[in-house]
Amino acid sequence: MERYIGLDVHCKESVYVAQDEEGHVVGEGAVETTEEGLKAMVEEVGAAAGTKVGLETGTQATWVARTLERLGMKPVVIDAHEVRAKARRVGQKSDRRDAWEICDGVRRNLYMAIVYVPSEQVERLRQVLSRRRHFIKARTQQVNAAKFVLRSRGLRLVCRTLTTARAWQRLLADARVGAVRDHLALHAAVWGVVESNVEVLDEELACAAQPFANVMTRLQTLAAIGPITAAAYVAALGTAERFPDSSHVVSYLGLAVSTYDTGDRERHGHITKRGAADVRGLLCEAAQHASEPTHPLNPYFVRLYARYGRNVAIIAVAQRMARILFQMWRTGQDFDVRKLNVRPVQKVRSRTYHFEIKPPKALKV
Repeated sequence: MERYIGLDVHCKESVYVAQDEEGHVVGEGAVETTEEGLKAMVEEVGAAAGTKVGLETGTQATWVARTLERLGMKPVVIDAHEVRAKARRVGQKSDRRDAWEICDGVRRNLYMAIVYVPSEQVERLRQVLSRRRHFIKARTQQVNAAKFVLRSRGLRLVCRTLTTARAWQRLLADARVGAVRDHLALHAAVWGVVESNVEVLDEELACAAQPFANVMTRLQTLAAIGPITAAAYVAALGTAERFPDSSHVVSYLGLAVSTYDTGDRERHGHITKRGAADVRGLLCEAAQHASEPTHPLNPYFVRLYARYGRNVAIIAVAQRMARILFQMWRTGQDFDVRKLNVRPVQKVRSRTYHFEIKPPKALKV
């Protein structure tokens, strides 16, 4: 008889409930959140290969799902918000009840927000990019903290930026920062450690992105798309086959416009901002380059900028970039400007103004 298992995962211990095809509970209990504990749960329930095991999204969801796959199970990772929204007794929450709700929902196919479990290569790329973002943020915090220390004393930077070790050395050697030199030295030391960590992660990122080298090279044929943006885009989507069209990609990245349509009322608001915020931010940064006349999306940007303003134009260009990158990935073709319905101008026209210099008038005596 077919079994269904609902698993409420926690850091130390996980609670499970198993049901048969008719919804009768055939097993329940708690096991340690380890590979041995999950194996003991499968043996205790008597689940056959291919048994569906439902669990919520969380920090350990990916690891637990991969462990269940190795044990022959079929994990189903569900969005935690949908689990709570479809709970029958919202005010009576417990680990056992959550496990039962997940198990019963998987058995009856109630859940729609099934989360994609990436492969180990995609997961490694995501982890490296995540750690790199963390240290980039920490590096920026040290620069901003040093600027705060200087401005609080009415001082300014002796150099334009603090993005190199030489700039920090020049700052500490300046005679005007004597009163706060010790504090600046602390920030400089932290900045140096973080900078070395970023360099290590850049090398690791090159290794993690090696399986996707062809795809990333193809995506970088679009103007303003660099290796970090291409790697983040590939890591967020995982595979192009799981999206039916580019509109789903735009919604997945949170770049779709929110809509309220009921009766005779229809309103459109801001973008939803769902999904991978890092990819959305990188695409918006790349869309800034569309303001340059040499960018292939400049005609599209200029038309929207004149009508709606700069912010709306940047979001629209970011949406179009997401669609173009998806089509390039799915079709296996490099960027082709001829498909944008724009005509590149080979000759740049210029106009020169000549001013006539008239001699001064003679003074009347």
